[in-house]
Amino acid sequence: MADDRPRVAEAADRYTISTDGNVVGYTKFVDPDDRRRIFFHTEIGERYSDRGWAGTLVAEALAETRALGLKIVPVCPYVARYVREHHDFDDALLDVTQQDLELVRSLPHQQE
Repeated sequence: MADDRPRVAEAADRYTISTDGNVVGYTKFVDPDDRRRIFFHTEIGERYSDRGWAGTLVAEALAETRALGLKIVPVCPYVARYVREHHDFDDALLDVTQQDLELVRSLPHQQE
């Protein structure tokens, strides 16, 4: 029997969520220094979009970020909405600055 429970894993510039060994979504980030992680894009495959997995992915990514001692900068609209609705990460949030937005815009392939 296939195991369709989602699994979240960290990669070099993103956290991924997978099921049955297939990556079905991700949330991308950049660490501009040793104290901040800027989340700038989250995407879940259309086939998996109504399962609540974006929330699972973002919750685990934010929890890991906080556990690493990094502050969360929610540039991604989904991540920003998540932290507005779930106050579990208030202690780890930083406001988005103009410099954060400029950094994200300067990234190559920021939404791949």
